[in-house]
Amino acid sequence: MSAVENKVEKKLSEADANLAKNTQGHFSMVRNFYLADVITLMNGVCGVQSVLSSMGYLTSNNVRDLYTAMYLMPLGMLFDFMDGRVARWRNNSSLLGQELDSLADLISFGLAPAALAYAVGMRTRLDTIALTYFVCCGIARLARYNATVALAPKDATGKVHHFEGTPIPTSLSLVALIAYFVANDMYLDTLPLQVIKITSDLDLHPLVLLYVASGTLMISKTLRIPKP
Repeated sequence: MSAVENKVEKKLSEADANLAKNTQGHFSMVRNFYLADVITLMNGVCGVQSVLSSMGYLTSNNVRDLYTAMYLMPLGMLFDFMDGRVARWRNNSSLLGQELDSLADLISFGLAPAALAYAVGMRTRLDTIALTYFVCCGIARLARYNATVALAPKDATGKVHHFEGTPIPTSLSLVALIAYFVANDMYLDTLPLQVIKITSDLDLHPLVLLYVASGTLMISKTLRIPKP
């Protein structure tokens, strides 16, 4: 292990030891949040509100709920972009922050895009299986990152050089595509490529295969993406 990695490991260990020592009593965990952790939670807030907005569309049929769901995901990405930089700026990070980041990302860039796809019409049994696969790939991708980040090559600031597989926020490309469809009134019964019948009981929207492809790229071990 390099000197830089040793330094990063030591900082994380000290931060987590302090967290464990100071988390006694009611609400002590919240009191020990760093500023970066609060920003990370705002990413999670955006993700949850996006999911709820997609669910709201199912009952309201108000297209504004779809737009709200879509706008909240890039906003979550802004918070995701900021939290790591704030942590490095203030020179404080912890395993708690790392886990918070992954859980927030799972909601904002895994569950929320899947909920949006369901809301705009990808609702057949095979569609839901494909969307579940996409979310599970996101779970596996984030778990692998958390398990291997300590041993991954890093630069002088302790930042990882590259991602294995596409990072989960790349799912926003799917959201952008759906936003285009919604803006042009191409959703629900008018989704592009319509629906194909696999068997007498099973239908599939071909568009959902983009989610399958996105999930598969997330869990690739050979695809390496430079980390900005």
